[in-house]
Amino acid sequence: MLTNKPTVRRSPLHAKLEDGRVECRICERRCKIPEDERGYCRTRVNWGGELYTLTYGDLSAVESRPIEIKPFFHFWPGSTAITISTWSCNFPCPWCQNWHISKTIPNPETASYTPPEYVISKAIEHGDEGTCVSFNEPLMLFEYSLDLFKKAREKRLYNTYVSNGYMTTEALELLTKAGLDGLKIDVKGDPEVYRKVLNADGTVPWRNAEYALKRGIHVEIVCLLVTGISDSEEVIDWIIEEHLKRLGPETPIHFTRYYPAYRYGEPPTKIEKLEYAYERARKEGVLFPYLGNVAGHPYENTYCPGCGKAVIKRYGYSVVKYKITKDKRCK
Repeated sequence: MLTNKPTVRRSPLHAKLEDGRVECRICERRCKIPEDERGYCRTRVNWGGELYTLTYGDLSAVESRPIEIKPFFHFWPGSTAITISTWSCNFPCPWCQNWHISKTIPNPETASYTPPEYVISKAIEHGDEGTCVSFNEPLMLFEYSLDLFKKAREKRLYNTYVSNGYMTTEALELLTKAGLDGLKIDVKGDPEVYRKVLNADGTVPWRNAEYALKRGIHVEIVCLLVTGISDSEEVIDWIIEEHLKRLGPETPIHFTRYYPAYRYGEPPTKIEKLEYAYERARKEGVLFPYLGNVAGHPYENTYCPGCGKAVIKRYGYSVVKYKITKDKRCK
């Protein structure tokens, strides 16, 4: 029986339905899964009217990486986090940059198991300051994250998620209680992009970003401006308006350059489109907009909203100059 496999564990967020199906309550797809079948993401299955994850500790990557690469620019700058991932995803993005893992269906028959304690030990060995669940959608490791975050907290490590933000508020609350400290949400576009391309509700990531912020979690927003999908002025303007309305002027927002990947071959985002997004965000009142995937561009830097000086200078994911005092003032 596969329930004896170490990567198979009962999932805490589900409801039994009268017809033998179970409703998964981890992401807002809320799949109603028949007996012996998997949900949309293919990582959870209904066995005997119970929901099981098939990816507990089935890790596709374990490596130490700079926090700026997530990107988090206002959270532990210059630090590193032990970064892990598994397989599959709950979104069908045709431009996925990590498709080699996000489009792979987990197989508990052949999976290797990595206990949370091993991840923590590698973080300490590397001198990392925290953990990060990333590369593919971290909700695929939701159950594992709950245990990992608690153990990381015991070792005084921070915990972060790099997510599409499509979790339920119940899932986000459990992550918060387990020790989630930072949440980076990838916004894919306006509601029409979500509806047409992802068959999803475009208000959910913003709802969760707002919820996390109110719960004291550090939040940063990233928008990959995909050529022909989310790089129009109309979409960019909508994102900026929603960002300010939901999260306020101090929450960082990153506009990142898309490159062709997986099943989407349009050319990379034009630099002018990225610059438009940055400058429009500044004009509308966002204090900390950034550009990403354009190493060496001055819009990678952090500028003091008071005096306008560059207080953190970056090149790609490296911090090359840091001019902020301990009380968070520019020098």
